Amino acid sequence: MEDVLAVYTRPRDPDRPLVCLDETSKQLIAETRVPIPMKPGRPARCDYEYERNGTANLFMMFAPLEGWRHVKVTDRHTAVDYAHVLKELADTHFADAKVIVLVQDNLNIHSKASLYEAFPGLRDCCDWRHRHCAGRKVGDCNNSDRISSWRRPGRGWPRGQS
Repeated sequence: MEDVLAVYTRPRDPDRPLVCLDETSKQLIAETRVPIPMKPGRPARCDYEYERNGTANLFMMFAPLEGWRHVKVTDRHTAVDYAHVLKELADTHFADAKVIVLVQDNLNIHSKASLYEAFPGLRDCCDWRHRHCAGRKVGDCNNSDRISSWRRPGRGWPRGQS
């Protein structure tokens, strides 16, 4: 846990942005009955019956020192989805960064194997280092247990990787 706290006390460095990452799954629902609008002296009334409309996965990214937040919505929550979120983070949101300091929980898909599965040519060009901290779940990025530094030589991903 001390490792995470030390990371949060670092000064802002545009070449090494601190990014917190977490994900959650949300059930999508629809109302089955029209709510009754409020009237003078009576609140609006809603029925608790609903229709299930599947689920969505939310990848939440937060760079506290940059004043930046982003949510990526995906249909699934797989290692490949996670890898594509990291690619978007590196190539779109922090394209000029030399290193991205990533704070996240220790979910099984949060590893370099996820990157290699999605982008096979990445194995030889990136350096993924991580340190484990206290085993806690990320909620608001203050309760995290993995700090990863992701180093990329040059900009972008290897040619032919998308």
